[in-house]
Amino acid sequence: MHAVDNQFVYAAASLFCTAICAVYDIRTRRVPNAVTFPAIVFGLVLHFSLGGWRQLATAAAAGLLCGIVFLVLHIAGGMGAGDVKLITAAGCICGISLIGHLLLFSALAGGLMAICLALFRGQLKQTILNVGTLTMHHKAQGLVPHPELNVKNAATLRLPYAVPIAAGSALSLCLLLVQR
Repeated sequence: MHAVDNQFVYAAASLFCTAICAVYDIRTRRVPNAVTFPAIVFGLVLHFSLGGWRQLATAAAAGLLCGIVFLVLHIAGGMGAGDVKLITAAGCICGISLIGHLLLFSALAGGLMAICLALFRGQLKQTILNVGTLTMHHKAQGLVPHPELNVKNAATLRLPYAVPIAAGSALSLCLLLVQR
């Protein structure tokens, strides 16, 4: 297989995994370990089988980088642990060459979906004020979760973040298709 064909396989497999988790996250507000852990292993094995030890190492690095980015958000109270595991799995499956697009598109999709959700719920003004409050809190306190504005507070407006991760995977795949 050529590198472009491999990238298509990686992006499609990432979309498959993240789409399953997105449906589950919408229904239950949880991302299942029964999908994320095997997906991490699958991504590493896939890269090894298509590219050898070097691809395995770069896939592991991709998963680690994605996981670290989302782990920071988790520590700050803005993201669940399942989302961290899902982006780690998506990174392992996508590989190092696609994680920039995956992270960027996931962030853009998450921001757009959050704005749409806030508009739909009539909470856009409060959401914008909350962003300012969170910014000041994290500036003063570091990565300590805000006592009220965090993912564990059921009263806050929350987005099942597996959906933007799946959208990021889908957009990464679309970008590959457009570049062909």
